[in-house]
Amino acid sequence: MTVGTTSPSPTPPARRPHRARGLIRPAVLGLAVAALALVAALLPLERLGSAVATVGPAGPVVAVTVGAVLLAALVPRTAISLGSGALFGALAGGVYALLAAVLAGVVTFVAGRWAGHGRLAASAGGRLARVDNWLARRGVLAVVVVRLLPVAPFGLVGYAYGATSVRARHYLIGTLLGATPSAFSYAAIGAAAVRPGHLDLLTFLPAALGALISTAATLHWRLTARPGPH
Repeated sequence: MTVGTTSPSPTPPARRPHRARGLIRPAVLGLAVAALALVAALLPLERLGSAVATVGPAGPVVAVTVGAVLLAALVPRTAISLGSGALFGALAGGVYALLAAVLAGVVTFVAGRWAGHGRLAASAGGRLARVDNWLARRGVLAVVVVRLLPVAPFGLVGYAYGATSVRARHYLIGTLLGATPSAFSYAAIGAAAVRPGHLDLLTFLPAALGALISTAATLHWRLTARPGPH
């Protein structure tokens, strides 16, 4: 009589190497942002503004580009808008500050999508996946509310939204709408700081409009987020 031998059960495929590979891109992005933030922290922003003012007709292009890089490096957008207004005046400074914000928003969104799209929800479980789906359903409104409220650095919000399922079109429209009021308000304040006497009630009109839009959007968001009757 032969004694049967049980063959060893097949070894389940190792998931840890796959999970580790999924962390490579977020790690690369994190290191790149940390390096940018370190460089931005060491830069004398006052001298940088003076240098932009000396480049002549190319000044606006340089200002928008440098502003976008600084925003991607997590420099507060308030400083960028104030400096833009001080250099170029309230109206032009507001336009350039807004362009820098939109450019930074696009760059950070693309970087976040490259690094983390689909990875965060998959690694964190169902709860984050539900948040991701909810943000995607809200679309433009979700982006506008977050952009109007100072919940996190401008660049960090862009990276985070890139990792979600929010459509790029909705993100871009929401970023443009949400960044406009504060861009012109702080640019006007920056312009008035170097030109005393130019600060009037119209300076605060974009900020007041932004606060009104933010309040209305937040109320609408909360009302529509309530679960319906079972």
